[in-house]
Amino acid sequence: MTAPLDLDLEVEAGDWQQEEIAAIEAAIIAALDGALDDGALWDDDAHPTDGTPDEGDGASLLSVAPVIEVGVRLSDDASVRILNRDYRDKDKPTNVLSFAALESADDADAFMMAPDMPLMLGDIVIARETCAREAIEQNKSLKNHLVHLAVHGTLHLVGYDHMVDDEAEEMEELERQILAGLGIDDPYEPIEDEPV
Repeated sequence: MTAPLDLDLEVEAGDWQQEEIAAIEAAIIAALDGALDDGALWDDDAHPTDGTPDEGDGASLLSVAPVIEVGVRLSDDASVRILNRDYRDKDKPTNVLSFAALESADDADAFMMAPDMPLMLGDIVIARETCAREAIEQNKSLKNHLVHLAVHGTLHLVGYDHMVDDEAEEMEELERQILAGLGIDDPYEPIEDEPV
């Protein structure tokens, strides 16, 4: 299990339901636990603080931090479109954006220099309208799609990416494992048309 999570969740815009918000919170915790099990944010100089024996090979920063901080903004297409335009040069809304605070090994080293400070992973922004539209198009429940995107966004915060095939396969497999643990089917299965 990861260090305690300080989740700063804000409903900025959109018609978010309490059930969806609770599912997103659970998804972020599950994603962090899955990333820890996968060895994300590993630092060779870190010493385990979770009671596991220190064999001199380091530990994940997710296990040695006193607290992990993640910001989540639940928003709408209009707000996400502006962020997507300003930060990614794409003038359209998207389903989820992740803004990682740790972008390099140097950032992780800086954390290790102040081990009593919270580990700030970054922020996730989710656009409800785009997610709702995609859920309908993909014949999925909105809640399950939101959980998938929360897991996906969280994994970006801890260093996973999908820009090249090998990284995409690794990230997608970890997403499948985490989602299966939450009782959600493989989100990458081809969409089946409904019988006519």
